[in-house]
Amino acid sequence: MENVAAEVLVTAIALGLVVSLVFSETLGLAAGGMVVPGYISLSLPDPLKVVMTLVLGVVSYFIVRLLGNIMIVYGRRRTVMIVLVGFLLGWFSRQFLVFDFAGQTVALEAIGFIIPGLVGIWIDRQGLVETAATLLTSGVLVRLGLIIIFGGEMYAWH
Repeated sequence: MENVAAEVLVTAIALGLVVSLVFSETLGLAAGGMVVPGYISLSLPDPLKVVMTLVLGVVSYFIVRLLGNIMIVYGRRRTVMIVLVGFLLGWFSRQFLVFDFAGQTVALEAIGFIIPGLVGIWIDRQGLVETAATLLTSGVLVRLGLIIIFGGEMYAWH
């Protein structure tokens, strides 16, 4: 089962890279970073994680934008700050946004730690609607590719 999980992960990232490249070259739009569509595709069965990743990406962008009012935040510094803020928000969500409702655990966490920051960078560069639409579309295309390649095998480890 571990081998299937590793194969699915590697294939998801590879397909995500291809889909990101196609979107970038044909539409001029990025899907929140080259590896993001692969991780989004693997998290589609948990839509709350996908939504939280987008929300934390937006919040990261706005926090750094507000910081730009009191300090110089351009170029690489801006990129690193958005990733750092996204990382901190991802960590915060994992630590403090886990709730117990009627015996069910609800975790308001993002996908990974770096993904929200990568999404925030592309929201900064190309806009929220463009980034969200490209991100979700590419994630669904990668998921479709995984279903075609692995069929039901990919669900054995999930």
